[in-house]
This record gives sequence, C-alpha cells and structure tokens, in this order.
Amino acid sequence: MERRRVGILGATGMVGQRFIQLLNNHPWFEITWLAASDRSAGKTYGEACKWKLDTPLPKKIAEMKVQPNVPELCEGELPRIIFAALDADIARELEPKFAAAGCAVISNSSAFRMVEDVPLVIPEVNADHLQMIETQAWRRESGGYIVTNPNCSAIGLVLALKPLEERFGIESLFVSTMQAVSGAGYPGVPSLDILGNVVPFIKNEEEKMQEEVGKLLGRLRGSSVAMLDAKVSAHCNRVAVEDGHTECVSIKLRKKATREEILAAWSEFAPLRGEGLPTAPEAPVEFDEAVDRPQPRLDRMRGQGMAATVGRLRECALLDWKFVVLSHNTIRGAAGAALLNAEVLARMGKLDKLGIPQGQAVLA
Repeated sequence: MERRRVGILGATGMVGQRFIQLLNNHPWFEITWLAASDRSAGKTYGEACKWKLDTPLPKKIAEMKVQPNVPELCEGELPRIIFAALDADIARELEPKFAAAGCAVISNSSAFRMVEDVPLVIPEVNADHLQMIETQAWRRESGGYIVTNPNCSAIGLVLALKPLEERFGIESLFVSTMQAVSGAGYPGVPSLDILGNVVPFIKNEEEKMQEEVGKLLGRLRGSSVAMLDAKVSAHCNRVAVEDGHTECVSIKLRKKATREEILAAWSEFAPLRGEGLPTAPEAPVEFDEAVDRPQPRLDRMRGQGMAATVGRLRECALLDWKFVVLSHNTIRGAAGAALLNAEVLARMGKLDKLGIPQGQAVLA
C-alpha cells in the first residue's frame, strides 16, 4: 500500500508520543505534520516535547516544526489523515474543524464517542460500525469525518467480552479496575499521591466504561447503534503501576457456559487474522493458565502491546464466572487503537477522496 501522509494533533503529550513511536517506519503511513498548543507552535518538536518513551525520539521528527493546532493556520499542505490526541474539552472545539476541512479525524478523545453518528470502534469487535461515518454532515459537505476509539479501560475489557457476548450473551457485568499512572498523562498523578497508595477515583472513568461497553457491543441498526441490553457496574482505581490496566471482572451470561466453552471462545476469537493489518495482533485475547497472571510488568506487551491477556477464570458465587484482564493502556488503549482503526479504514477505502464532498450518503 502506498504510504499516506498523516498528521498528529496534540503531538507533544503522552498519547501523541505513542503515535510517533508506533507510526515511525509504519509501512502505510508517514508523519508529515505535527501540531500542538500555542506554547509549542513554532518550535521544533525536539524543543517543544519532553520525550518520555523508552525508544529514542526519531531525528527526523525532532527536527520537524510544530504547527498551530487549527487547520487554517497550517503551513504547507494539510494532511488529510489526522490522529488526534487531545483532552476532551479541546477536542470538542478542534476536531470538528479538521473534519470540516475534509480530514479523516481518527480520535483518541472522549469528546465525540457517544455522539449518535460517530463510530466508537474496536476493529475486532465492531468494525461494521465504521459505516456510520457516511451519515456525518462533515462527510457530505467536505469528505471529512470523525472516528473514535474507546476509553483505555474499556478496550481490554471489551476484547475479552466480545467472544463471550457472541456465544452466550451478557446479562450483567461487574468490573473493578487497577489503572496505571500513564493513563493520567504527564506529569499526571503527583508522586506523593500515588506511591504506596491507591486512589479510588478517576474523574468520569466509571461513567465512560459503563456507557462505552453498551455502544461497543451494541448492534448497528441502519445509521445508529442499538445499545447492548446488559447491566454494567464499574469501580475505577488509580494504582502505582507505570503502564498496563488490570481489571477484575465478574459476569452473568444469558446462556450457561462451561469453563472449556469460555476458553474456546477466547482462543478462537481472531476476526482480523489474515487481513494483513500491520498493527493487528495475531491473537487479540490471550489466556494465561498461571494462577498469578496476568501482571502488568510481565504481560502488557503481548501482541506488541495490542493483545488483551486474560487469566484466573473461575466460577463466581454471585454471578456466573470471574476473571482478570490486562491491556496496555497507551498502546492498545490509546494510540495503537486509533492506528488500527486507521488501517481498517484504509482497507475499506475510507481514506480515499478525503476533502471531496460526498453528497447525500447512502449506507452500504
């Protein structure tokens, strides 16, 4: 596939840095534009960014000039594919401007996730929801659109739930999270607040999980999603772990299932296998038989950070079954999720003819 020019909006933050790390030498995409806030615009990326990842900042990226974060102030040609890594309040203002300018905005923000005509997508779970972009006003008027990926705590959970929902149905779900500090960005949680401590509150996190599970596992009905009919209760906690969200899950199924049937559902779940998508893991859900796994330090990089690891499957005295799921929150839960969405959009031809009004869309 011919490499496409892409830009990163919010490039200096933690998720923006992950985008750079994952897009560096990507076979389908090439970074040609970086944008950030006014305090960074005009500087080189190396000057503007405090690089925090464990791989070197690419020299070519370090030398790039950071652009203003509005399309009309772009110097040179604005890339038509924009990966957005913005806080929700800023995204609510800026992302529509890029969609209106004819860009495919592939967003990690929560700002538009629950908007009716905006797809909230995990490709292994609900790639068919991407058809919803054709109903967006931006698509008709400029060819642009917005696609979102879920909250970092919802992605690993829903990867583990999808094969169970398909085979057995889900009646109710209880989840308690232990979320890494990198999920709060940089500088994030002060060290004296988190070291030797657990903070049992993350603003809006429980609400996001509960809402997003319903949309992700819902069914596309015409141009909107019929939400999953299941009760979901979440407790979200910040813990002193660098990367990797761990979640303890109890689930009541609509159809009884044995342990062997649940394990088979997970092991056979590979909807993107053979699609040739560079970022897709071979096995999106990996089960570990060890009694003390998964663990963030040992398991967060499975599938190059794109797989969810499940363990400790056992019967639940209150519901039916309980288990633990782990996923890398800034790779699978953020930049990697958006990148995989972009790869699927490319395969579908939805990254072609951007900037060209589509007229009155008709769903395929």
